[in-house]
Amino acid sequence: MNDRALRYFLAVVRTGSIRGAAEVLNVAASAVSRHVHEMEAECGQPLLERLPRGIAPTEAGRVVAEHAQRQADEAALLADRLERLRGVRQGTVRLCCGAGFLVDLLENGLAGFAAAYPGITYRVSLGTTDGILGAIAQNEADLGLVYNPPAHPDLHSVVVARQPLLAVLPLGHPAGAASQPLALRAFATEPAALLPPDHGVRQLLGRVEADGGFRLTPRLETGSFELQRRFVTTGMGIAFLPRFAVAAELQAGLLTTLPLADPILSSATAHLVVRTNRRPPEPVARLTGWLSERLIAYRSAS
Repeated sequence: MNDRALRYFLAVVRTGSIRGAAEVLNVAASAVSRHVHEMEAECGQPLLERLPRGIAPTEAGRVVAEHAQRQADEAALLADRLERLRGVRQGTVRLCCGAGFLVDLLENGLAGFAAAYPGITYRVSLGTTDGILGAIAQNEADLGLVYNPPAHPDLHSVVVARQPLLAVLPLGHPAGAASQPLALRAFATEPAALLPPDHGVRQLLGRVEADGGFRLTPRLETGSFELQRRFVTTGMGIAFLPRFAVAAELQAGLLTTLPLADPILSSATAHLVVRTNRRPPEPVARLTGWLSERLIAYRSAS
């Protein structure tokens, strides 16, 4: 099987359709279809299963896709090694992260790294927990910054740091003077800014609500962490976020936080995730180490 055919086939598996692969590759759909048929003839068995809503690989197709992914990884590694031999410190690093990491990533991570390695560029996309894990597993991103993710067989956490979920309070809030953590239930009647239901933080809160038989009182539902921070600093209500998501406001004295006593919330963690068994290109390896050492998210809370 030639490299082009493998590349086309891998795009079909990732997008779930011939047309989707053609759009990603910027080629005619007929060319993609022809290469797939030739590969199936060469293998002597179907590689794709046509479903009512797209295409899925057969067992043989999964084996071929894994081989194609290894080929793509080796090609990227070869290109990286050749660049290093030529003394070229260039490349693009693809990051996928939760929105709560953005300020920390830019101010404490990429700003300094860009000054040290001016030839490297970045492609940053946002996602929910499942979306971030999927992007790394499918090689659509090199590094994932994710909060309290479930285990994934194809992924490895380079860094795991304890980052409890906190009650984020306006200045002067009565709970700000508490001498010990409070249970989430204590804030059930408070007007709160909450993330959407598909967000990992909201799902953590939902587990505590379900176990305790109570419901929080949402006044604002938004995926914007900036809007959540402003919701608190303007005194409209409270929010529930990890410390790194409000570090700048804490330092500026614009709000305060209180630990939550619920074990699920107090044991939450921030992860820097990569794909298992993949040797990263040099720019990715260097940025991985840089973020591990410098991001507030990866300094475990005391």
